[in-house]
Amino acid sequence: MTGEKKAPTMIPQTDPKAAYLEQQAEIDAAIARQLASGWYILGQEVEGFEAEFAGFIGTAHGIGCANGTDALVLALKGLGIRPGDKVATVSHTAVATVVAVELAGAIPVLIDIDPATYTMDPTALEAAFAAHPDIKVVIPVHLYGQPADLPAILALARRHGAKLIEDCAQAHGAKLDGRTLGTWGDVACFSLYPTKNLGALGDGGVIATDDAKLATDLKALRQYGWYQHYISDLAGMNSRLDELQAAILRVKLTALGRWNARRRAIAAAYDAGLAGCGLVLPHVRPGAEHVYHQYAVRSPDRDGLKARLRERGVASNIHYPVPVHLQAAYRDRLILGPAGMAETERAAREVLSLPMYPQLSDDAAAQVIAAVLAG
Repeated sequence: MTGEKKAPTMIPQTDPKAAYLEQQAEIDAAIARQLASGWYILGQEVEGFEAEFAGFIGTAHGIGCANGTDALVLALKGLGIRPGDKVATVSHTAVATVVAVELAGAIPVLIDIDPATYTMDPTALEAAFAAHPDIKVVIPVHLYGQPADLPAILALARRHGAKLIEDCAQAHGAKLDGRTLGTWGDVACFSLYPTKNLGALGDGGVIATDDAKLATDLKALRQYGWYQHYISDLAGMNSRLDELQAAILRVKLTALGRWNARRRAIAAAYDAGLAGCGLVLPHVRPGAEHVYHQYAVRSPDRDGLKARLRERGVASNIHYPVPVHLQAAYRDRLILGPAGMAETERAAREVLSLPMYPQLSDDAAAQVIAAVLAG
């Protein structure tokens, strides 16, 4: 039919398949090698990935597990958290963070965020410690690839005798003051979901720590509490990273540094192209090396912007549209810090994630910029 308008090719907000295609030959070879090995659970591929990931982060130990949520549950159990203990974290996060706290039997205490970085506000955390001095663990989330204010948060945790778990699900390879995230706290937890900066071709998770005893306990906890086969010395769970995903992850880990650099290059192009357009662009904490899991802008007309971008062939996403404490499963039953949740709730109304993945071309990034400016 003549005169019919052709729909524009959509630029995806993220594209994990593109990462696979970039390394297809190496990944396919790793899969073939692993399938031919005849060993499918907790073998040489998992051990290799654990050591290589720990080396990349800069910790002594890596412990693979089934997913990022389980990584947090295992870390909490490994630190001795018991039912009824209080754990401070944020509400502007993937719900998995709070899910993990409750799965460990603990009680979440939710802390408001700093509006510039979307990460835990140390002043709000200090107020929460004053109201709840029995908080046992603090879990800051390095959201969107941005480091939380670890010096301030760690100092508060230590002053109050609390442990620190870093939720690094969106911050593989990010740094603060020259130090890689995942090396600051007592233990760090990473998701390896396909869209993450380091993503499996399925679910996966990994924990990092320098504590040798904790690493041994975590390896037991992920497999029924076994230090020796079939003997449960701890009340554990079944949360194992499988050999196939470990083989794939070993290949993808070799590209993580350059993929993060490409994310920063795309972010720099967005920063330059969108300067002065009226949107609030991502702020980078001083001393931070952001890895841009997401490039999150904010606008009071967020939903309108999202619709206009779609009309122009640009996909976007909202991370996260409803704070955890306002979701039906959690509303009116979680403890909120005394500072309230004003910044968390405002961010949820305004944030929008633009396309961001390492294989996004310069031309596509320019199209995203043009679509935003046209809106």
